[in-house]
Amino acid sequence: MMKKTLVLGASLKPSRYSNLAINRLVNNNHPVEAVGLRKGEVAGVQISTEKRGFKNIDTVTLYLNPKRQEEYYDYIISLKPNRVIFNPGTENPEFYDLLKKNNIEVEVACTLVLLASNQY
Repeated sequence: MMKKTLVLGASLKPSRYSNLAINRLVNNNHPVEAVGLRKGEVAGVQISTEKRGFKNIDTVTLYLNPKRQEEYYDYIISLKPNRVIFNPGTENPEFYDLLKKNNIEVEVACTLVLLASNQY
């Protein structure tokens, strides 16, 4: 089943993990939305700089450090995703609690590893 994914903290730089994740998600036929600091395109996916009201988001995969996540708490919860993936370096127990209170699954994992091991 294809899971529509929002990559939050998307980067245009090919060496960044968020960029690799967009490419691998697209290659695995998952629909992708992306929000980052700069507009642009990665693997045919437009990166928005605004918190847009995307519909039917299954998964939000985070590439923002805990301090930068704070301004996105309400936004992420408003999207009503099934889960939020906290990639290495994004771990945030305060946010885990908020998500769980809103019945959103918390997964502390690496999106790239989940995709490579067919656990996505």
